[in-house]
Amino acid sequence: MWRVMRKFSVNALKLSSLCSQHVCFRKPEVMVLSVTQQNSSERNYSSPPGDVKSLRSVINPHISRIRNIGIMAHIDAGKTTTTERMLYYSGYIRTLGDVDDGDTVTDFMVQERERGITIQSAAVTFDWKDYRINLIDTPGHVDFTVEVERCLRVLDGAVAVFDAAAGVEAQTLTVWRQADKHQIPRICFLNKMDKNRASFTYAVESIKQKLKTKPLLLQLPIGEAKTFRGLVDVVTKEQMIWKPTSDLDDGRFFEQKPLLESDDPSLFQEVQDARNTLIEQVADLDDEFAELILGEYSENFDLIPSDKLQSAIRRVTLAQKAVPVLCGSALKNKGVQPLLDAITMYLPAPHERSYEFLQWYKDDDLCALAFKVLHDKSRGPLVFIRIYSGSLKPQSAVYNINKSCTERMSRLLLPFADQQIEIPSLMPGNIALAVGLKQSATGDTLVSSKASAVAAARQAGRSAGGEQRNTGDIESLLLAGVEVPEPVFFCTIEPPSMAKQQDLDNALSCLQREDPSLKVKIDPDTGQTILCGMGELHIEIIHDRIKREYGIETYLGPLQIAYRETILNAAQATDVLDKVVGDKRHFVTTELEVRPVSGERTVTKPIIEYAQSVIEVLPKELQEAIENGITNSCVQGPLLGFPVQDIDVTVQSLTVHPDTSDTMISACISRCLQKALKKAGIQILEPLMSLEITVSEDHLSAALADLAQRRGSIQEIQSRQDNKVVIAAVPLAEMMGYSTVLRSLTSGSATFTLELASYQALNSQEQSALLQRRMGLV
Repeated sequence: MWRVMRKFSVNALKLSSLCSQHVCFRKPEVMVLSVTQQNSSERNYSSPPGDVKSLRSVINPHISRIRNIGIMAHIDAGKTTTTERMLYYSGYIRTLGDVDDGDTVTDFMVQERERGITIQSAAVTFDWKDYRINLIDTPGHVDFTVEVERCLRVLDGAVAVFDAAAGVEAQTLTVWRQADKHQIPRICFLNKMDKNRASFTYAVESIKQKLKTKPLLLQLPIGEAKTFRGLVDVVTKEQMIWKPTSDLDDGRFFEQKPLLESDDPSLFQEVQDARNTLIEQVADLDDEFAELILGEYSENFDLIPSDKLQSAIRRVTLAQKAVPVLCGSALKNKGVQPLLDAITMYLPAPHERSYEFLQWYKDDDLCALAFKVLHDKSRGPLVFIRIYSGSLKPQSAVYNINKSCTERMSRLLLPFADQQIEIPSLMPGNIALAVGLKQSATGDTLVSSKASAVAAARQAGRSAGGEQRNTGDIESLLLAGVEVPEPVFFCTIEPPSMAKQQDLDNALSCLQREDPSLKVKIDPDTGQTILCGMGELHIEIIHDRIKREYGIETYLGPLQIAYRETILNAAQATDVLDKVVGDKRHFVTTELEVRPVSGERTVTKPIIEYAQSVIEVLPKELQEAIENGITNSCVQGPLLGFPVQDIDVTVQSLTVHPDTSDTMISACISRCLQKALKKAGIQILEPLMSLEITVSEDHLSAALADLAQRRGSIQEIQSRQDNKVVIAAVPLAEMMGYSTVLRSLTSGSATFTLELASYQALNSQEQSALLQRRMGLV
């Protein structure tokens, strides 16, 4: 496979233009031809052909002209292709890469290029019209949701990309909810408008219905599917038309001119109606704009200046009351330049976002968040950091609040996917890579010194009403970590020989630091190393990376399902522990009662209660020992050793000899609880997955028949243009290798997404079959 190698020109002569303050840049030669209201003209959004900007030319403007954005979407909506076009039109790459050819900038991993999907988020920095854009391209596959989560944590805005033929899809909902959680303003880009069955109206309606948000139509397409050739800016009533001269046309030049009624009367009326609707929508959401149009512009909405309308749209977007909607086709090089303009115009600058933890730090005090770690063979760990306040310079020491340690960073690097360039400093609002941080991991908060952290903690304590708290409690309030979902797939991993065990442990340690959703644990019974991940693809990628990057040929055992155990009935048990250790006698008698917890919500930890006779005489120091014993006993159930959930434990009686240690009390409680659980009757719970399949009507019956064989229950079948969307609940144990089966059943046309919904009880037949398999009888 031919790979397109990009050269990032770093000329030593250009270094002389370094600014005295921090970062260097040379003024890029950007040719922009003006667009007049009367005459049609062509606009060039990039440097002349052949002149690729150096990374050193990235501007370092005022914080108000910085945009930290993420590209998020369902798998295969066109995120990476859109990012590639942005880099091309901003002048930072010479040629347009293609996902299918495996030569895009942000999909640089071997696994990404082989599969044509994004696996890990990639950061790039570029400038557009005197704005600096720090952009992160995120994965769309559900197995890599944590990549989206930790990137959204540090971003100020996001572009949600949609397939115009499919509208809102399963993973779109997931990433949209993640953006809601972090309160991130976003804009929507309806991509693939050139695709067969693309429908602007359908996509907008699905955004409105499924995402429960208010779309603001800032553009209307000129044509759809094969006839798509341009778009109309509803705010300025200008049309932008791409007239490719050949298949190799890169879309850099397009015609922009005012839309006149004589050009297309029906389109003109449609745009006029859309603009009036947009004005009414914005006026309902923004009081300042409402006063403006009710005053001097109440008679004629056409007289409202574009800049006034754009300012109001920006206020509404930042307040997250609505989302601007744009359209285009990244693959066909249409609509990307207006999207870049919209990013700078409507998404927030870093100082326009409010972060609660920043109020405890002074303006010049460093506060940064480490949100991602990569391992480089020559440089060691590279830590992505977002700086919220203060500044950073190479060779400076930082204090990690999470790890309670001071570290020194040796260098600061500007990221451009897998390329980096050294920078002399980092100012607030930016994202960069730090070299030399050995302890820092995802979610760690970095400050200038321990004294700075303590001062911020005191300030937080004073603001909390003067309550006296210890420093550790207050520091925990200041942290801004990343939530990592629980793993759902488990398998064993073995090295080719014991001589390679240490190398495998080191590789897994590095991969865990890079990927918080990967968990590694040792089975206490078998001594095997167990990989815990987010899905089959996740585990497959980890296995492949260990082989390619670390040169270890490992073997994976069968994937294990994370079952749970619960009880069917209430039961009581008593236990007596009487041991003499040294010259001390340890004597404990206890009686416990267990009951199943009823209700829709799952209770993962045991609910612990005490009988009135116990609570009256129980010393508080013994309560922790009792609760430790109960909690530890629930980690491994009595039937198959899976965690126990949905139980209520009541301590009915407890007698303790004065010399008895807490460890002995916990051991007695734990043993007694195991007896009670066995008496109560154990029920195995299995993970139930929410499955969404998008399949053509021709293959619908085959897909449904296959689901019936997998103990699946169909919840809903929706129509999405010519396709059917099947929403079902299926046990995870039945979904092994499902992607291969579904592809063969549907000739590769169907797609599906899978995520954990809940746990459900196994029927008696399935439970006995599982017991036989676990005991090796089958």
